[in-house]
Amino acid sequence: MSEAVVVTGASSGIGRATAFRLADAGYHVFAGVRKERDGEALVRGTRGELTPLILDVTDRDAVRDAAVAVGGSGLPLAGLVNNAGIGAAWPMEAVPLDELRRQFEVNVFGQVAVIQEFVPLLQRAGGRIVTIGSIGDRLTVPFLAPLTSAKWALASITEALRMELRPRGIRVVLVEPATIRTPASGKVRDAAEEALERMGEEQRAVYGRSFRSMVGRLHANEQAGSSPDVVARAVLRALDAGRPAGRYLVGKDAAKMALMARWLPDRALDFARLRQFGLPWRFGSRR
Repeated sequence: MSEAVVVTGASSGIGRATAFRLADAGYHVFAGVRKERDGEALVRGTRGELTPLILDVTDRDAVRDAAVAVGGSGLPLAGLVNNAGIGAAWPMEAVPLDELRRQFEVNVFGQVAVIQEFVPLLQRAGGRIVTIGSIGDRLTVPFLAPLTSAKWALASITEALRMELRPRGIRVVLVEPATIRTPASGKVRDAAEEALERMGEEQRAVYGRSFRSMVGRLHANEQAGSSPDVVARAVLRALDAGRPAGRYLVGKDAAKMALMARWLPDRALDFARLRQFGLPWRFGSRR
């Protein structure tokens, strides 16, 4: 009998690559998508076993229905891959609180809702939880705090779960991608332009040039980044390993950025990040 894995946020990027990689490896993948046409495209894209699930992680009823559907399949649940997420770039002084709440609603509360519903199925089958975090849960980038603060929270929750679920036989793993080439970088760039339009005139004058510089360099870096499949391969290792690591760093520059975050003093780390993204670094200066 095949084992099942649930992958949330499977319509594109890392989620899509992960769904395909796991299906090709012999798992029956339940792929969480928000639109039927995305699910149909996934089915056409793999020769493995894949069943689309219409799943919005912020809709508790939809999450519950998804768990019922997976449980009703009769397949043992070997893994839950929490990948669904959104990103936003804003100066913290200017970010609308509704936008900040939305980041946490999807990237934190939605993840917890999914975990809570699927834990009984995972325990029954001795399955695992693999959460897709970010190098941003170690290294905050200026103007990306709405996203990275949610990733820090998710990393903390994942660490707690790793200890809390140990007695129940559920291993919990955090995958931390760094520079990955996905459509999400283009979405962040477009969203940043919308953010500038929503700012007041004074805020645009203060942040406009620096904000565009950061988003432009971030987009360029990610366009030259690793394939999403490097993340998918790490997820497969986390599911198949007898004793998986608690964390997997993946993607271009991941090890270097983690090393910087761990060992550089705050002043040196701030300077490195400001220079990397072309931002003013002299105290009290702006441009």
